[in-house]
Amino acid sequence: MPDFRSDTVTQPTPAMRAAMFQAPLGDDVFADDPSVNALQEHAAQLLGFEAALFAPSGTQTNLIALWGHCQRGDEAIVGQSWHTYRWEAGGMAVLGSIQPQPVETQPDGTLRLADIAAAIKPDDPHFARTRLLVLENTTGGQVLPPAYIAEAAQLARSRGLALHLDGARMFNAATANAARHGTDVYDEARALCSHFDSVSVCLSKGLGAPVGSLVLGTRDFIRQARRTRKILGGGMRQAGVLAAAGQFALEHHVRRLAEDHANLARLAEGLAQAAQGHAVLQGRITVHPWQTNILFTDLAADVAPAFVAWLAAHNVRVTSSLYGGATRLRWVTHLDVGTADVDAALECVAQFRG
Repeated sequence: MPDFRSDTVTQPTPAMRAAMFQAPLGDDVFADDPSVNALQEHAAQLLGFEAALFAPSGTQTNLIALWGHCQRGDEAIVGQSWHTYRWEAGGMAVLGSIQPQPVETQPDGTLRLADIAAAIKPDDPHFARTRLLVLENTTGGQVLPPAYIAEAAQLARSRGLALHLDGARMFNAATANAARHGTDVYDEARALCSHFDSVSVCLSKGLGAPVGSLVLGTRDFIRQARRTRKILGGGMRQAGVLAAAGQFALEHHVRRLAEDHANLARLAEGLAQAAQGHAVLQGRITVHPWQTNILFTDLAADVAPAFVAWLAAHNVRVTSSLYGGATRLRWVTHLDVGTADVDAALECVAQFRG
């Protein structure tokens, strides 16, 4: 059953399960779980930070970071369509008393530098104090260009803002950059993170761990982050059984992300062929440009209900939503989707007759 809903649906591999089973354990609230400590130290060294903190979810690591940069009544500039603003239940405002200042996200996933600059408030008691710029990479599967990140970071520094990266799929961005530049993915990841004061990285999306994310920053920042994690209920005890999965993922599942990108390319090419020559879908399905492991396709209203039902009846699982009068399907490749799954999905599409 090809499951393209998200890269969060993966199951731990047998080798990852073995690492979890064998992990030495302690009590992470007392900071003496050796497996958690090893993961945090490894991740910090890998990505060029002084320290890291393991937490249950990316939603929590993002909030921990925002809380570390902003005080009550401060403001963070975020993308209109990004997770920190739209998909994390308003946590920065509800729990952090941080005002989000959304900026329109451009088709390529960036925020216009002029829009960022215009959103920064003057030092005036009428306004929330702008303290932080948040970027997201990847965003909807799109990779922020390294030159753009450097320019955004320079703007933020010149205006006294801290920078946080929601890098839930940061290693997918690094994989795409490595393929483009002929470089090593770990080097690209470290370079990508070098512009930011803090970074949140998810271990349970493309990397295939069952649970967990990391927030990285300076030692002082992570010291405060540990306190914030406790306030948010994220302090776990024998968490090493989960951290061991994250450690395994960082060591063994980063380079294989290139396979997910290749499988998405295969899927996108097959769907593009359907858009041009399928008896029913020709002219009724739009395949959007893709860069990593996420693809969006739009279906015309007259064919969408039948096509979505057809996929579901044949156990091809995707997410769908209404978007601009069309039905948008999101296809995500991951650790548990192989070439045979892509081919099975394309065969199912080919057999669709409305």
